[in-house]
Amino acid sequence: MTLFDSPDFADHEGVHACFDETSGLRTIIAVHSTARGPAAGGCRMWPYASAEAALTDALRLSQGMSFKNAMADLPLGGGKAVIIGDARTDKTPALFEAFGRVVDSLGGKYWTAEDVGVSPADMAIVRKQTRYVAGLEGHAAASGDPSPVTAEGVFRGVKLCVERAYDRDLTGVTVAIQGVGHVGAYLADKLHAAGARLIITDVNEAALAEVAARTGAQIVAPDAIFDVEAEVFAPCALGGAINFETLARLKARVIAGAANNQLATPQIGALLFEQGRLYAPDYVINGGGIINVAAEIIGIESGSGFDDAWVAAKLDRLTETLGEVLDRSLAEKRPTHAVADEMAKARIAEAVRLKTAA
Repeated sequence: MTLFDSPDFADHEGVHACFDETSGLRTIIAVHSTARGPAAGGCRMWPYASAEAALTDALRLSQGMSFKNAMADLPLGGGKAVIIGDARTDKTPALFEAFGRVVDSLGGKYWTAEDVGVSPADMAIVRKQTRYVAGLEGHAAASGDPSPVTAEGVFRGVKLCVERAYDRDLTGVTVAIQGVGHVGAYLADKLHAAGARLIITDVNEAALAEVAARTGAQIVAPDAIFDVEAEVFAPCALGGAINFETLARLKARVIAGAANNQLATPQIGALLFEQGRLYAPDYVINGGGIINVAAEIIGIESGSGFDDAWVAAKLDRLTETLGEVLDRSLAEKRPTHAVADEMAKARIAEAVRLKTAA
C-alpha cells in the first residue's frame, strides 16, 4: 500500500518520514492543512507494530487536529508527529535533538508539543534545535501544562451532554472514566466536585489509587470498564475505544471524553445515533488544550505575553460550538460526528477560499 492509497490519506499537504542513523530516530510528521495557519499538534512516542501503523496514526491524528483547531476557531492548521519507539526504554537526548532538527527543517509549517509518551522535559530538548515548540515554561508566553484546560473543556461538555440526554445536572450521575492520566485525573476531580459518582480504570495502578483516594471512585480492571452500569462513558486513553465489540457492551447513553479518535470507524458513530446515544465528537469536546497551546504560539510569534482572557473566551465559545453540533444533529436527524465533520470542513474550506482570494 502506498501513502496515497491509504484510506486515512485525506488530501494531506505533506507527510514527512525521517530517519536519523546516529540517534535511531524514526519519525513521521503529517501536515494535514495550513489553510487557517501553521499546522499544530503534539508529538506522540509509541512502539508501533509497524511503520504502516505509525503512518495511519499520524494521518488520522493530523486530520483530527485540523478539525479540532477549526472547531475551536483557532488560527492554526492541523499536524501531528509520531516517533516509533518505546517511551520507557528508547528515549535519549540525541533522539529528541534529531527530532527538533526535523521540525526545524519544515520552516514553521508545523509546531510541535508533548503528547502520549513525550514529556515537557523531552520538548525542552527539542527546543534546543527549533523555536517551533509549544507547551514549555520559562518565557512570557508560556502556557504551561494544557491538561487542566483540556479537562475543563471536557467537563463542560460532559455537563452539557448530561443536560441534553437526561435533563439533569451531574449530581448522582455515574461516569465511567477510561484512563486517569493527566487529563483524566483532572476530569475526575471536576466531576467529583460536581457530585458525580465515578468508576475508573487505567493500566497505571498508582494513578488509579491516587484518583480513587481523592474522589472515592470505584476501580475496575481495564477491560471491565465497558461493562459497568453508568450514564456516561468518558474515554480518556488512546483512540478506538468505541468499536463494534465494546459498543455492544456499553450501557451509557452519553459518550463524552478526552481521547482522540474515539470511534474505531465512522460507522460506529452512525450506530451510536441509531441507538439513541449522545456522542460528543472528540475533537470538539477536547479542544481546550490546543486553545491553551494556541495562545502560547500567538504570544511567541507576536512577542506578547500569555493572554488568559483570550483562552477563557475561546473555551466558552468551544462549549457553545458543541451545543451547536448537538442542536444540528437533533434538527437534521444526523449523527453528531457527521455534523461536526461537515462544520469543520466548511471552516477549513472557507479559509482556503480566503487564502486563495488574497
